[in-house]
Amino acid sequence: MSAVERSDLPFPLLRQGKVREMYDLGNHLLLVASDRISAFDVVIPQPIPDKGAVLTQMSSYWFDRTGHIVRNHCVSADPDRIVEIEPRLADTRDQWAGRGMLVLRADPFPVECVVRGFITGSAWKEYRSTGTLAGEPLPEGLVEAQQLDDPIFSPATKAEEGHDENITYSQVQSALGTKVAEFLREKSLELYGFARDHARRNGIIIADTKFEFGTSPTGELLLIDEALTPDSSRFWPEAGYEPGSTPPSLDKQPVRDYLEERVQAGEWDRQPPAPDLPESVVSSTTDRYREAFERITSHSLPEF
Repeated sequence: MSAVERSDLPFPLLRQGKVREMYDLGNHLLLVASDRISAFDVVIPQPIPDKGAVLTQMSSYWFDRTGHIVRNHCVSADPDRIVEIEPRLADTRDQWAGRGMLVLRADPFPVECVVRGFITGSAWKEYRSTGTLAGEPLPEGLVEAQQLDDPIFSPATKAEEGHDENITYSQVQSALGTKVAEFLREKSLELYGFARDHARRNGIIIADTKFEFGTSPTGELLLIDEALTPDSSRFWPEAGYEPGSTPPSLDKQPVRDYLEERVQAGEWDRQPPAPDLPESVVSSTTDRYREAFERITSHSLPEF
């Protein structure tokens, strides 16, 4: 599959994010995951081949397996089924096949539902500074990448620009009401626990992940956006995992490492435009995304 930097379909474009385009088809929406990649909140010039297909097909994989926990917005990620439901998409199939998902309409909640099973990333920074996570105290003496006794619901704001910011559960209750907040926390923890156990059987640690939820036109609460992908989760190979250091991730780590080298060398200031990526970084990043998909799903990325 050749890299697709962006789609351009003859339908109303509702939103274009760092990675996805969202098209309005009336009763349904079409989410198209491009191969764009961002790091340090900057979109990188080179796309990563297969990345969009991995995000879409892995989300579909999890949506199919977690419907018993909570209903989701996915109608289909199978190109044949999508054309059957929306025949007018047939003429543009080459732009979205494999990376497109037909979904139900939903009004998203302005909260990232983060679940952390291991202390790493921004959670580790907060803990080192204050001994807390999402404003709640944690036991003393934890080390980086250590597994928590119980997964923690660690919500964050959804930032259109820049970084999301961690907030407390009480802030979610104030913003959305106690009933909705309890639903989001309960379902997020249940989804994480199911996926964590599944991935661990395949030699992958899901250190943390984030979910998004929304309300359908009929008022039903749905799991939306993407789910348990390398862009929304931190996947660590179990082999070689050792608490006390930062484990390698099956995601865009080669991109981050290369850009950080440019920053340290004084060649980039983390502001747009980002420097070009060498082909070796592009290919190794594709390899990591594909490995994450293949190890978790136990089959190869489909060809479309």
